[in-house]
Amino acid sequence: MSDEDDVIICRCQEITRAEIEKAIAGGARTVDGVKKRTRAGMGLCQGKSCQRLVAQILSRETGRDMADLLPPNFRVPVRPVKIGILTRGDGDA
Repeated sequence: MSDEDDVIICRCQEITRAEIEKAIAGGARTVDGVKKRTRAGMGLCQGKSCQRLVAQILSRETGRDMADLLPPNFRVPVRPVKIGILTRGDGDA
């Protein structure tokens, strides 16, 4: 294992390059596939910090173009929402 393997790609979930490469070797072929196997992109930033890095590793390991890998599916909400917006619609919760 090299020092590069220990590089943290997803800071929120503390997922390393080696863990992402292992997920790809195990069959992950999309950013969402890596996310499901490693939780990379499931932290507070919702992939805003690591999604591109994960896609770059996927591109390198699989030979696929970055344009084919991005954007992944996002589930709403992608950022915190005040509960009042959902219950009353006014946001003054």
